[in-house]
Amino acid sequence: MCCPSATFAVWCAAWLHGAAASDDALDALQAWGEAHEVVAADPGTAEAFAIPLTGSVPAQPAALLTALRRLKAQDARLVLPVPGDVRGLGGGGPLAEAALRTGEAATFPGIGYGVVPQPIAEGLLRWTVYPLAVPVPAESVGLGEAENALTDAVRTSAGALQEMEVARERPGVRDELSARLRSAPRPDWPRGTPGRALRVLQRADEVGAILALALTDEPGSAVSASAADRRAEALRPLSDAVRTARVAAVAEAVRVLTDYADRHP
Repeated sequence: MCCPSATFAVWCAAWLHGAAASDDALDALQAWGEAHEVVAADPGTAEAFAIPLTGSVPAQPAALLTALRRLKAQDARLVLPVPGDVRGLGGGGPLAEAALRTGEAATFPGIGYGVVPQPIAEGLLRWTVYPLAVPVPAESVGLGEAENALTDAVRTSAGALQEMEVARERPGVRDELSARLRSAPRPDWPRGTPGRALRVLQRADEVGAILALALTDEPGSAVSASAADRRAEALRPLSDAVRTARVAAVAEAVRVLTDYADRHP
């Protein structure tokens, strides 16, 4: 499941490096909405990408793919920002603000741009292209490290909640979890996407669904404000680990698919 930006980043990498057809990349976006449109956040970006400015009649996603290839985009990254952590977005500015509102972005640091999806109506997703305010250095956690950190965070968070006696299981929670996972979008991934990356994404989605249920059950069985604060603090590392695992899994998928061009010149 993950998010639209993950789908876009992985399929863009596959398409830009000859590992997928453009039609397949566009079809993969349908998991997140029946219709997609593309606009630019500012006049300079509109000119560079040859797409309409926000407020004008939008372009179709195919125009965005074409512009990325024309601009010689090579890399694609998933960014999942939260307040206090906007790494990968070039500091502040409109891109960081938009990504914080939606919780996600796909960036192309090599050409200095990022794109943020936003649902604007049922079944309609708008992708807005922004410039990166400053160059973004390559920094990512390895997939193995992220996977281990997710496992450790699950264990640590569960143990902390049990010690505080606020880890209650409400009736029907397993059915809620199953329903949440069944109803989540299931995007396709390009042929050649590494299996381990997909397994980590799936594990992160499962833990993310559990975390979402825990957060909707606030404050759990905590009976005081201080206990509720401790509960939230215990869950925070788990949320961070889920984000890190998703970013690492997408980075590994992009790396492998990008290498496709070298293996098949």
